[in-house]
Amino acid sequence: MGTQGTHGTQESNQQTGAGATGRRALLGAAVLGATGTVLGLSGPARAAEPSRSGKGLRGLPVPTIIGHRGASGYRPEHTFGSYQLALDLGADIVEAGDLVPTRDGHLVCRHEPEIGGTTDVADHPEFAGRRTTKVLDGVSTTGWFTEDFTLAELKTLRAVERIPANRPHNTLYNGRWEIPTFEEVLKWQDEQTRKRGKQVWIYPETKHPTYFRRLGLGLEERVAKLLHKHGKDRKNSPVIVQSFEPSSIQRLNKLVDNPLVVLLSGAASRPWDFVEAGDPRTVADLVTRAGLREIAGYAQGIGPTLDLVIPKDAAGNLTTPTTLVKDAHAVGLILHPYTMRNENPFLPTSFRKGTDADAYGDSFGAFRTYFATGIDGVFTDNPDTGLLARADFVNG
Repeated sequence: MGTQGTHGTQESNQQTGAGATGRRALLGAAVLGATGTVLGLSGPARAAEPSRSGKGLRGLPVPTIIGHRGASGYRPEHTFGSYQLALDLGADIVEAGDLVPTRDGHLVCRHEPEIGGTTDVADHPEFAGRRTTKVLDGVSTTGWFTEDFTLAELKTLRAVERIPANRPHNTLYNGRWEIPTFEEVLKWQDEQTRKRGKQVWIYPETKHPTYFRRLGLGLEERVAKLLHKHGKDRKNSPVIVQSFEPSSIQRLNKLVDNPLVVLLSGAASRPWDFVEAGDPRTVADLVTRAGLREIAGYAQGIGPTLDLVIPKDAAGNLTTPTTLVKDAHAVGLILHPYTMRNENPFLPTSFRKGTDADAYGDSFGAFRTYFATGIDGVFTDNPDTGLLARADFVNG
């Protein structure tokens, strides 16, 4: 997952045809349970229902543990090393991956199109001339961009740890893995499903879709083509597609039948497609009951920042939960907020232990607090911690 900007540190024109909207509404009921009773339960009550029966989303444990960019707390993100470890640790879903295009139109998995911080591109003198400054969703950004490289060129690079100050141990694995393509991920998903005897789920994201469409590198059609090619474009397919731009999800809604999720950043922020279209609404407008009803017309879920579920005060401590969980469930939407991490700087202040930037705080306490709101799942860089926290919560 990413943000418009830098996801994790901050972490449209709503026109769909009546047929598409009706189909989506029906699909939402089919996927999430027509009565909505499972979704309407409170956190502790829902803990007695650790999994939903049936196919599709209903078959996933609740709360669902989603490996954020794999097991990125332990390996460089968006690598097969990170994805593989997430499965080994027991993640219910692997976020593989944040999708950005190459110059020759392939989809690859990187947190952002700028790859200076996640690859060893700076160590390749042959690519020194590719370093440039671009305006990415209104932000001047300097570095190397996937759209300026062919796939063959990107395959000569290797992944590195994105936040070494917080994860110095992950730098041990710098240079070990290449950049995966989305098609490689789809094949890996099938291989792992066969090997493990259990369906592997993935949760890709379209990154900066308006930006790339203006470059002639539309993401949604490329995603849909690959999902169709691999038979994974159906309502019960084990692929959930997400985006911070509602119009990208609306576009995908017309191309595939997969479960779809709208990501939501800070309350005061505006999705970049809204900015481009002159839509004045902010995320705060989207999380109103009217906004959520609109989203439910073309998506099955939302991926809000954790701060939209429980805001923090000026000191970084958790305050009173909002009504977002209840309001989203009332219109049939699931909630998979982001992102739980074990290290101190990423935890609410009261859950930190000491001041070291790479030291773990009381992440179990934080997980428990968020689970109690009734969320349906959570993105986490540490899937093993999340699974233990879920076990505590369900059995507590």
